[in-house]
Amino acid sequence: MTTERSADASIDELASTFADVERNVAQAIEGKPDVVRLGLVTLLSEGHLLLEDVPGVGKTLLAKAIARSVSCSVRRVQFTPDLLPSDITGVTIYNQDRGDFEFKPGAVFANILLGDEINRAGPKTQSALLEAMEERTVTVDGTTHGLATPFMVIATQNPVELDGTYPLPEAQRDRFMVRLSIGYPSAESELDVLEHHGDGARLEKLSPVTDAQRVAELIRTVTGIYAAPEVRRYIVSLVRATREDPSVELGASPRASLALLRGARALAGAGRRDYVIPDDVKALAEPVLAHRLMLAPQAYLEGRSASDIVAAVVSTVPVPRGRR
Repeated sequence: MTTERSADASIDELASTFADVERNVAQAIEGKPDVVRLGLVTLLSEGHLLLEDVPGVGKTLLAKAIARSVSCSVRRVQFTPDLLPSDITGVTIYNQDRGDFEFKPGAVFANILLGDEINRAGPKTQSALLEAMEERTVTVDGTTHGLATPFMVIATQNPVELDGTYPLPEAQRDRFMVRLSIGYPSAESELDVLEHHGDGARLEKLSPVTDAQRVAELIRTVTGIYAAPEVRRYIVSLVRATREDPSVELGASPRASLALLRGARALAGAGRRDYVIPDDVKALAEPVLAHRLMLAPQAYLEGRSASDIVAAVVSTVPVPRGRR
């Protein structure tokens, strides 16, 4: 009698595999350990990652490094104004040899979909991802097709250059679990880029350190990590506080609460713990909540950003005390 490999991984196995992938990605993205860690937390939380920053800081490099570290199916799409929804979801065509219709899968049928410059595609094409990102399914011509596990969208966009772009609607932004900004590297890291990355060989040398099946096991392990009732109430209090701030026109949704819980569990597992602590939640508050907030006009007049509001919420909402 054989034992199937689909059994859930232990917390030690989760933390060990997480560390292996983290070290692997860090070979290409130096000096940004927090960014790498949060990107992998998003993967283990079954979330989607939005990399929003100025050109040339490594957004696409980070997305590629994560994809190369996991032996799985990867598709890349360059979002352009002429990209069609069927390029993303797939299309049903008539097969003359067989005399019937058959479905040709689009780019979304992969474990990791890299969407480069997502805001350069039109709203109709952007919307083609909505069902896939939330329900892990694609419906074409009345037929629903399931997606693989894991499934993750890693999208990049440049928030500065607005010519020829279409801003992501709120429904689309809300489906991204985490938004990250990589930022400029330190002087030492930039010198290292000049010395070692000029030929692009660092990314090419990355080899997978795990596979899709193993990641699926780790995801199941993450869902079983314990979150005490006090921690769950803390998450709800943080999210509700964003809705009650007078500087916020549209606060974080219940989907944000779920994202915070899933992310906190993954962060706990990466830290070799089988329980969530408030610090896990606090570490994820800004990347999970800030991009979901729609600010009121007075916030802009006061010079407040969404990140400022999340920081204020985290500092004012009481942190639960006591043991798990």
